[in-house]
Amino acid sequence: MDFSLSELNDVLGDIKNLGEEKIDFFNFKNISIDSRTSLKNDLFIAIKGKNFDSHNFLPEVLKKEVKAVVIKKGMQKLLPSDFPHWVVNDTLEAFQKLTLLKRKKLNIPLVAITGSVGKTTTKEMIGEVLKKLGKVKLSHANFNNEIGVGLTILETDIEDKVLVLEMGMRGLGQIENLSKYSKPDIAVITNIGTAHIGLLGSKKNITCAKCEISKFLNPKGVVIIPANDNSLEKTLKEYWKGRVMKVELLDIENQKETFKKDDNLRGFYDPSNKTILIEENTFEISFEGFHNASNFLFAYAVAKELGIDFASFNKFDFASLGGRNKILKSVKTTIYDESYNASPESVKACIKNLLEKPRNKFFIFGSMQELGEESEKYHIEIFKLINNSEIEKCLFICDKKNEKIYTNYLKDKKKFLVLNNINDVPKEINKSTKNGDSILIKGSRSWQLEKIIELIN
Repeated sequence: MDFSLSELNDVLGDIKNLGEEKIDFFNFKNISIDSRTSLKNDLFIAIKGKNFDSHNFLPEVLKKEVKAVVIKKGMQKLLPSDFPHWVVNDTLEAFQKLTLLKRKKLNIPLVAITGSVGKTTTKEMIGEVLKKLGKVKLSHANFNNEIGVGLTILETDIEDKVLVLEMGMRGLGQIENLSKYSKPDIAVITNIGTAHIGLLGSKKNITCAKCEISKFLNPKGVVIIPANDNSLEKTLKEYWKGRVMKVELLDIENQKETFKKDDNLRGFYDPSNKTILIEENTFEISFEGFHNASNFLFAYAVAKELGIDFASFNKFDFASLGGRNKILKSVKTTIYDESYNASPESVKACIKNLLEKPRNKFFIFGSMQELGEESEKYHIEIFKLINNSEIEKCLFICDKKNEKIYTNYLKDKKKFLVLNNINDVPKEINKSTKNGDSILIKGSRSWQLEKIIELIN
């Protein structure tokens, strides 16, 4: 899907240093922002980030024979005097405008997903379920910021039938910006939790930030949200006047209950065989736990919205991403690797799943970050849950700065061992566990707990 010179001039202003003889040859197939992957005939945009400035790599880019570049005003001296280029005030904004140009050229539905927890897993589930429509383009891993979302849109090609994007944020206004340059048709808000509460200050602000996903939603589109979250419903009405679909997951025992007439989409989960009954269809999914069944319900809602018909029985085997929903067998134990990140809600969900396992249960718990002044409160909630559970032992990892706060609370709790260094974990867990035991590993990304998994036997 080419970008014509006239399209680019409409967005970026007139190109500089383009001779008349070149005009007929200036179509671009690819737009690149990475000097390492730029190819011959690409358009390269020199973006300045927090830790890098792509203008410094322009000599390397020119050697790769890109057709033209987009640079910031004042950087013209870095180019040969006759090299074709656009000059803009902000190259990141230029990148986003070209993202929107590509989005408008794509005549396919776009699904955008946000939420405090579960958005990456939900995105992967949606991608798998939507394969019934044909080729699906998903954002890579957690490419969920202004760069990652933009790159995913620019990489989408003519064969793709649907585009699924994850949208993250670390402050107000960021998801609104992602919505502006992607124009979703379907928006999914998986939940409102306390992740990033230290950055946003309150759960109300977190709710507002997530609802921004609807700001530039197709007016004929839909926002899919969890049922029974009154705060989310109320806040969403301030942003979105269109259609809302609410989903609700219940235990299979509730199947025969009589529900009041409403528009909620309900699913009923049976943990004994990992099946979910939704409307008249049964789904067996490879991921364990009520939280994953809930994530799947969003995937079903999106599929229903896009007109997919399911058989009476359906089986989905989802691929595990690093540090999420990964079950590993070591020499003597089963390890449940949820090490990618942690928030109060996700930790509680994983503990609930751990408690369903047989034999002795152990928890390697890296302290949760970005909780601000609420950090102690949320950690103590988790400690109380562990202390009143069947978990045999919790190895809690925190930095020395916070050790005194937590050890004062945990000093008489025999289930807990407080450590400062992840390298001390394998020795302690190996001497505590027996054959057949289960170990849950979960903590904030900064702990990099995945590094110790191979040392656990």
